[in-house]
Amino acid sequence: MKTFCSWLTGFFAAMFSALAFAQASVEISFYYPVAVGGPITKIVDGLAADFEKENPGIKVRPIYAGAYQEAITKALTAAKGGDAPTTAVLLSTDMFTLIDEDAVVPFDTYIKTPEDQAWVKGFYSAFMENSQTGGKTWGIPFQRSTIVLYWNKEMFKEAGLDPNKAPATWAEMASYAQKLTKRDASGKVTQWGVQIPSSGFPYWLFQALTTENDVILMNPAGTETYYDKQGVIEALQFWVDLVNKYKVHPEGIVEWGTTPKDFFERKIAMMWTTTGNLTNVRSNAKFEFGVAMLPANKRRGSPTG
Repeated sequence: MKTFCSWLTGFFAAMFSALAFAQASVEISFYYPVAVGGPITKIVDGLAADFEKENPGIKVRPIYAGAYQEAITKALTAAKGGDAPTTAVLLSTDMFTLIDEDAVVPFDTYIKTPEDQAWVKGFYSAFMENSQTGGKTWGIPFQRSTIVLYWNKEMFKEAGLDPNKAPATWAEMASYAQKLTKRDASGKVTQWGVQIPSSGFPYWLFQALTTENDVILMNPAGTETYYDKQGVIEALQFWVDLVNKYKVHPEGIVEWGTTPKDFFERKIAMMWTTTGNLTNVRSNAKFEFGVAMLPANKRRGSPTG
């Protein structure tokens, strides 16, 4: 079966340059997911065009494969059909699936020169951590993100809160959210205090909660999970408590894709979502907003995406 070098979250210009010397004309197929707001396809087309100008012997063919979940499915299907993409931007969590399916090759064989090695070492170690396993590098960081808290400063003012101060702890977030949640005369909620999406990337949002509670969900080798650890259970309980105990969070499944829209429409005062949505929020929020690190329980932190 043909294999493909997955970016997971990376773009490996060094490999493309090596190909330029090896052949007069090379076409690189490049799977790219569209999962956040903003003129992504225009930007990527521009990057491809710029690269082709600098490397006349190489043609880059971007293929927009839908959301991340659709991109990994299409990439694996193409690989099994003998038409694997040369490169692909996929989630770092897909690494073990790609390895198990023998559908990816490590970058290590392409990292040869001191310049190449310096380039790889130039990435933050936190971003490299979930691109490496078994002593090999399977992906290069690209389009990386973290989860952050966005808040509506006008709603904070109305609730008597400091509009320039985000909650720093779980207890503060629950307390703020209670002040920010509004109900009409019948008791129906007209404005939620906080919203954490539970569709699309629920494991990522949940990992944010476990990180803040100073526990991890799996071992580095990807062979063990720790969902039965007390700290993990506590993190899940807090998420549930936002709904049932504090009554500041919508019930049921909260959609990833519509959470920013709920924020723009002033249905929620605080939301957890990716830094990749910042341009979207800047463009569509018709009110002052803030962005902050996620609140801590035992520590600060966020998983990388």
